Amino acid sequence: MQGIIRKNDSYKNKNIIDMQQIIGSHDILFLCFDTLRYDVALSEQELGNTPVLNRFGSWEKRQTCGNFTYPAHQAFFAGFLPYSSDICRLSERETLFFAKHIGEGRKAPKGSYTFGESTWIESLEKEGYETVCIGGVSFFDKRSSIGKVLPGYFKYSYWHPSFGCTVKESTQNQIEFAIKKCQSFSEEKRLFFYINIDAIHYPNYFYLEGEKEDTIKSHAAALRYVDSCLEPLFDAFSYRANIFIICCSDHGTCYGEDGFEYHGINHPIVTTVPYKQFLLQKIAKEV
Repeated sequence: MQGIIRKNDSYKNKNIIDMQQIIGSHDILFLCFDTLRYDVALSEQELGNTPVLNRFGSWEKRQTCGNFTYPAHQAFFAGFLPYSSDICRLSERETLFFAKHIGEGRKAPKGSYTFGESTWIESLEKEGYETVCIGGVSFFDKRSSIGKVLPGYFKYSYWHPSFGCTVKESTQNQIEFAIKKCQSFSEEKRLFFYINIDAIHYPNYFYLEGEKEDTIKSHAAALRYVDSCLEPLFDAFSYRANIFIICCSDHGTCYGEDGFEYHGINHPIVTTVPYKQFLLQKIAKEV
């Protein structure tokens, strides 16, 4: 892994990823915990209630470019991932994927992967990656026209009613499906998997026994459920290759704060999201 992680001395001594060394050498797994609030993610981390995610460092406080799923993902796939809430110059902001035409006149940040296609996903496919989307919320439900837009950026895309946010076991269903798909590819092929994990999205009341409506407590319970499902996914990918993993939310949601409900509004709870990224080395197979 030496050389892939470098230190950016101008940005609070933060270690950042050199995507130019990641692309082609690592599989990439992007998990979006749809609707997850930063404050809830941080609280559950500090309480030790998300032991799998806690292994891979603390959540960063970041800002999202969209206040609901569709605009946030259009931004994500164009290279505008959640950016740090810390005050810094634009030139100091970590940029994993840099759209060279949109950034015309601006030098690409050191270590960023520069792409010329409409999304970096399409660019990864040209680099030889098998790109796979496993949807969750209705913006990935290809039974509607709008539900075909985001999945259309991928070579392979899948959605099933059992992945939907009204299904209590949705994350388990998505991950079992993802593992089967991952294992179906040759280890010689590089993979990019995106999974829209939607258990935290409303409705989430059923993750707390006896609840009849969504609350911040059931939101937290949904996150605990998601965390309990993740270990087999990380193991499956680690057995085939070195892997770079992005975990984040696309937006938060309100439960009555300042009189607001849900999302689609520019409230700090909605626009502030948790983010983490980390590397896992390939697990050596026993002979």
